[in-house]
Amino acid sequence: MKALVLEEYNHFVYKDVETPLPGPGEVRVRVMACSVCGSDVKGMDGSTGRRQPPIIMGHEAAGVIESVGEGVKGYKAGDRVTFDSTIYCNTCDMCRAGVINLCDHREVIGVSCDDYRHHGAMAEFVVVPEYVLYRLPGNVTYQQASMVEPMSVAYHGVTRCEVPVGGSAMVVGVGTIGLFVVQILKSLGVKQVIAVDIAPKRLDMARKNGADATVDSTAPDADEQVLALTGGKGVDAAYDATGLESTVLMCTRLAKLNGSVVLIGNIAKEMKFPLQYVVTHQLSFFGSCASAGEYDKCLELIAAGKVDVDAMISGSFPLEEGDKWMHKVYNREDGLDKIVLIP
Repeated sequence: MKALVLEEYNHFVYKDVETPLPGPGEVRVRVMACSVCGSDVKGMDGSTGRRQPPIIMGHEAAGVIESVGEGVKGYKAGDRVTFDSTIYCNTCDMCRAGVINLCDHREVIGVSCDDYRHHGAMAEFVVVPEYVLYRLPGNVTYQQASMVEPMSVAYHGVTRCEVPVGGSAMVVGVGTIGLFVVQILKSLGVKQVIAVDIAPKRLDMARKNGADATVDSTAPDADEQVLALTGGKGVDAAYDATGLESTVLMCTRLAKLNGSVVLIGNIAKEMKFPLQYVVTHQLSFFGSCASAGEYDKCLELIAAGKVDVDAMISGSFPLEEGDKWMHKVYNREDGLDKIVLIP
């Protein structure tokens, strides 16, 4: 089969590689679309240590089952599917509790690190376990389904706290995940969603994706703008999709008394924590790691037209041109953000 292989850091080669065979309990999926995650773009230069060459990247994909291994009973050749990016063990305490994103033996498709190497979906075929598969509704395209993985990360984050239906929420950082947070909050009935970012283009995208108001966080009166929009009380729930100390602190300041702060971004390893402020305002903090099987809920929202994933895609390009387009995204050229590669 053909695949896009990271053969050395910052250098992809489109080449022939051995076609994988499905083992017991596995299926081979003919990949029809593979969207590029920000972690792929960041990892291609070696900075994360999680894309060690040689590796076939790609964990956000959809396609059609081409063959099944021994023991597979729930799926057959020809089924249209997407799949969870996480391979989990099903036996550890977290898996038995349904918290599969915190599996003791978690592996991610398309990742190669010191502990494991698991080739991904930037190829004609990928092999995955049956238990991570999800069927596509008839009106959901392969390209739309390739966006379910990042959407599920946003859905998991949104629902980590009680969703303020009829109330207010703030989303700080409206890249791909943040934009999905905006759309999902609106789809679940949040009356007022305020998007915050430093980039005018992203704020414009947030408005197009359902944000009721936007605030430039570089403005000297950014906090005051949010407070004015909420009658001086602050928001019921503040979602940080950036992961910087400054954005976490902004969420902390602008959550109302007894409000919630959900942390989805994770750029900063450590930060100062305003303990007395958090205690006296009785704030609840929630960490949010990846997703935990919310794919069905996301597919339902896409199929119902409640979340527009097409609006999130900057462009679709042939997999054989992957090296060029990965570097364009890496270098922030041509206004590209989220791209989809087509084998």
